[in-house]
Amino acid sequence: MRSNVVTKPVRGALPKLLLPEAFAIQVTASDADIDAFNHVNNAVYLKWINDCAAAHSAAVGLPAEQCVALDRGMAVRETRLVYQHPARLGDEIIIANWVTRNDGRLRASRAFQIMRRSDHMTLLVGASNYACIALSTGRPVRMPDLFRDKYGVDQGVEQQLSTDAALRSKLLF
Repeated sequence: MRSNVVTKPVRGALPKLLLPEAFAIQVTASDADIDAFNHVNNAVYLKWINDCAAAHSAAVGLPAEQCVALDRGMAVRETRLVYQHPARLGDEIIIANWVTRNDGRLRASRAFQIMRRSDHMTLLVGASNYACIALSTGRPVRMPDLFRDKYGVDQGVEQQLSTDAALRSKLLF
């Protein structure tokens, strides 16, 4: 399944984002993304959030090649996705993400929101928990200081999550 992924931040104001300071990419739902029910297949959304997380990592100075050179990576431990509305062929889709936790040692989390550009309808919210691993062994290891620094939680995100219990329950688990 291939999408036309723009791996650079989406420019301009994005109304109806759940949190401030998002890193976002845009995709256009293509024929390859559509399933027998004439909407974007649920597995495609997972690919899109992975593409967004990878683009965000690259944008903060941690592209895959850098992680390989360090023999360190952030491996997904669990993901929760809540599908709210379907995307259809040709829809321009915004995938936004935020680092919501980073313990500076082993674990970090991201929240995701997928939104249709034309009407700003939220199609999906989700979250992933990660653990730092040695790529050579797959075993958990302490994250490099570079990961701690580059995957920091924005102060506005932290503040909003600390004061909004309903939002926190959607985006953290």
